[in-house]
Parts: sequence; C-alpha cells; structure tokens
Amino acid sequence: MFGELVAYLDSIKLRDPAPRTRWEILLYPGVLALGLHRVAHWLFRGEMYFLARLVNHISRFLTAIDIHPGARIGRHFFIDHGFTVIGETAVIGDNVTIYQCVTLGGTNPANGVAGKRHPTIEDDAIIGSGAQVLGPITVGRRSRIGANAVVTKDVPEGASMIGIPARATLVDATEYQKSFLPYGTSCAERCDPQAQSLEALRNEMEVLRGRLTSLIDERQAQHARQADGERSRA
Repeated sequence: MFGELVAYLDSIKLRDPAPRTRWEILLYPGVLALGLHRVAHWLFRGEMYFLARLVNHISRFLTAIDIHPGARIGRHFFIDHGFTVIGETAVIGDNVTIYQCVTLGGTNPANGVAGKRHPTIEDDAIIGSGAQVLGPITVGRRSRIGANAVVTKDVPEGASMIGIPARATLVDATEYQKSFLPYGTSCAERCDPQAQSLEALRNEMEVLRGRLTSLIDERQAQHARQADGERSRA
C-alpha cells in the first residue's frame, strides 16, 4: 500500500510543476478528496449508503470537491485545485487529470429510471478548468477537453474539444504520442506571443493562398469555355 501511495504521489509530481516534495502533495485537496472517496465508495458498494454519504459530505466540506460515492475511479486520478463535481454513475480510467471547476454531470433520464447518466472518462484524458462534460458519453483515451468547453457528445480517442458546444480537433500523431505536459500544452511553443502571432499569420496566408489558387483555376476554366465557344461558332 505504501508503494502504491508513493507511485500515486510521483504521478502527480510529473503532472504538476509546483510541488517540491511528496509531503506537499499530501496536502492537496484533490488527494484528500480521492482518499475519502475510496472509503465512501467501499461503503457504497457495501450498501451502507448513509455512511457513504456522510464521508462524502465531510470530504466536500474539507476540500470543496464533491465526488458521489457511487463514482468509479481508476488509478492515479488527479484533481488539480478543486471545486469539482463528479456524479454517481461517472466512470474514470487511469491517469486522468482534471483541473479546477469541472463538472462531470448527468442528464435527466426520460423514462424516469436511474441508469447511466454521467460520463465515462478513459485513460490519460485531460479536462481543462471550467469544462462541463454532461451525460452518458465517452471521452476517449488521451483526449483533451479545453477550458470552459461544454461536451455533450462522445469524444474520439486523441481528440481535443474546444468551444460551446464543444467541437473536436484531432491532434497529429507526434502531438498524440507525447508524454503528459503540465496544463496539457507545450509552453515553449505556445506561450510566446510572437510565435502565436507568426502562426496566426502563417495560417491566414495559407487560407489566402488557397482562395487565390481557386480563383485562378476558376478564371482559367472560364477562359477555356469562352475559347471553345468562339471556335464552335467559327
């Protein structure tokens, strides 16, 4: 058990550049919330629902993180900061990272029967701060949910979701195969304002080049049709 705890703390240290020691990580609200959830989930599975809810209530009071005792959570789950809500039928895989103010929420069953109402988050997924993932959908392995995105449909494996409602942008293979980067992005490449401006100009030039090529092709086709018409009249 001690070895598993050390491995868990080390997995958080790899994803968060802030802590200097494992002792600091033990003070994280997400770590405490997950530990108390393990207890609450054990009670829930034993049908000791009141005690499970009591542990959940204490955890929410201490950490501002509300994880329903029925939620199933895999290994090395990390909630950075807090203010997160995870519903009863949520299923979370291994090495999942969630930032603050995230909701894994449910939908109201149309037939009134309580069933699978909350998302399934597969291994290595990253969910950005403020994101809302709603309903019995599946967030694919190694996918990324952008900050404040609202996701109500299945997310493909390796996709990035942005916007309201969220739309998918598939990342390329080299990006997909990278190991975890804190905050889900490479700051060296993407936090430089000049680099971002150059990239935006480059993208705009590509769009304009494509439009220009299309206009030239259309103009040439029009000239060809005119020439054919003149030859047929002659």
